[in-house]
Amino acid sequence: MSEDDQMHEHISKDRIFFIDQQKVVLHDFDAPGYILDIGGGGEGVIGKLKCMRVIAIDTRKEELEGTPEGPLKLVMDARNLQFLDNTFDTTTSFFTLMYVEKANREKILREVYRVLKPNGEFLIWDVVIPPRDDNPKEFFAVRLVVVVHGEEIETGYGVPWKDREQDVSYYADLAEKIGFDVLSKEEHDQTYFLKLKKWGKLSIKGLTKNYIKIDE
Repeated sequence: MSEDDQMHEHISKDRIFFIDQQKVVLHDFDAPGYILDIGGGGEGVIGKLKCMRVIAIDTRKEELEGTPEGPLKLVMDARNLQFLDNTFDTTTSFFTLMYVEKANREKILREVYRVLKPNGEFLIWDVVIPPRDDNPKEFFAVRLVVVVHGEEIETGYGVPWKDREQDVSYYADLAEKIGFDVLSKEEHDQTYFLKLKKWGKLSIKGLTKNYIKIDE
C-alpha cells in the first residue's frame, strides 16, 4: 500500500495534524479551448466551474466515478501525460500537488509545460505544508470551504506529512527553473494561488511562430 493509499483508509484523528479551516473562493477565469485538470476527481471543483470544457484526469478511477457530470474523465498519471505537445491553452491543479511526493514534482510540472501551448497558463491552488520536524503527528490535513458559483462545498484533504512541505515560493521557483514565467503569486491565510505562463515556439507544418514576452 502506498502512502497516498493510506489516506483512503480509516485513520484515527490523533495521528492527523489539522490546520484551521480554510475558505477558497474559486473565481471564474478566461480559458480558451479545453482545460486539462490535474487530479480532477473527487469534488471536481474545476469541472463544476467550467463543466464540459474540462478534461479531468486522476490516477484513481473511483475518484473520477464520484465526480459530478460535465467534464470528460480519464484515468491518467500526470507524470506521463498521454497528450501531444502544445495541446492545451490552460491546465489547472486544485489541491492536487500536495499529494505529489518530492521526487515527482518537477516531472509533473515538466509534463504540464510540454502539453501547454505557447502562451498557455497553469493555474494552481493549494495549501502551505510546513516541515514536519519532530511533530509526532504522521498526517497533515486541511478542511476547506470552497465557493463555486455561489455554492459552498465543504471538503478536506490530507497527506502523509513526511517530506511533503510546500509553499507558493517553492513551486514558483521550481516553475521558473523549468521555463515558466510567474504571472501571479497570492497567499490567503494558509492556502495559495499561483498563475504560471509558458513562453516559447510553436511549429506548424514547417512554419515556426515565435511567442515573445514583452515587458510593459
